[in-house]
Amino acid sequence: MSLDTLRRANTLDKLLSQVQAESAPQEKKSYVDERLWKPELDKSGNGYAVIRFLPAPEGEELPWVKVWKHAFQGPTGKWYIENSLTTMNQKDPVSEYNSSLWNSGLESDKEIARKQKRKLEYYSNIYVVSDSKHPENEGKVFLFRYGKKIFDKMMAAMQPEFEDETPINPFDFWEGANFKLKIRKVDGYWNYDASSFETVSALKDDDDALNNIWKTQYSLQEFLAPTNFKSYDELKKRLDDVLSGTVTASAAAMMDEDVVETPQMKSEPAPSIPSVDATDEDDTMSYFQKLANG
Repeated sequence: MSLDTLRRANTLDKLLSQVQAESAPQEKKSYVDERLWKPELDKSGNGYAVIRFLPAPEGEELPWVKVWKHAFQGPTGKWYIENSLTTMNQKDPVSEYNSSLWNSGLESDKEIARKQKRKLEYYSNIYVVSDSKHPENEGKVFLFRYGKKIFDKMMAAMQPEFEDETPINPFDFWEGANFKLKIRKVDGYWNYDASSFETVSALKDDDDALNNIWKTQYSLQEFLAPTNFKSYDELKKRLDDVLSGTVTASAAAMMDEDVVETPQMKSEPAPSIPSVDATDEDDTMSYFQKLANG
């Protein structure tokens, strides 16, 4: 560059405009996945919609995937929001730490382990049949995130308890059934007990229309892609940061590698995580994610 070029390029106006650009408020990153459908409550605190669970996407075997997560606040005030490696049957530092707490024999340690327990989420493709709060969603395919309570209702439909009940495949285009999603606020949390399946019916009478729906479904296996999970060492470092060094590398090495979270830990409530089911996105994972990312 010549001095003449430098003279023209290095102007005060140019430098000030660059400073202003760098100082301008940056658009906050959105953690909302537009592919995900979420019901909305009315003014009375109730929610209602009719959805249809869809078959496995093309090239995949199951119409759902499940992901284990941890979401809790440490003594530092920082949040730990991460997918758990136990999803892929691998060792996870939080599960190991929870196991050591549980096995200490101290009730105070068990309480901490309960608050830090894993959270199970399912993902499926759905077709929105009716959504009065957002009719623009009707007739479209979305991803739906839900918890064990809704999954148990699907299992009950596939494996009914009584002889006079006929098993149904909720994910079948032709012999499945629409799902009436009914939400009530119970003790401040979303409750799905009133939800149920309708009678068996085809989603569409036209196979071409069904094929178009099937072709527009989203991949579920991508939720299990390695890129969605941090390494053990990365998670361990994050855990240490959230706990302010409570867990050291040497302590982790002393933990029993074969110990996993106990059934009691999985079944007992976690008062630090305000969720009854994963669908309550604003109150649970998306809220926590915003806190974790400042």
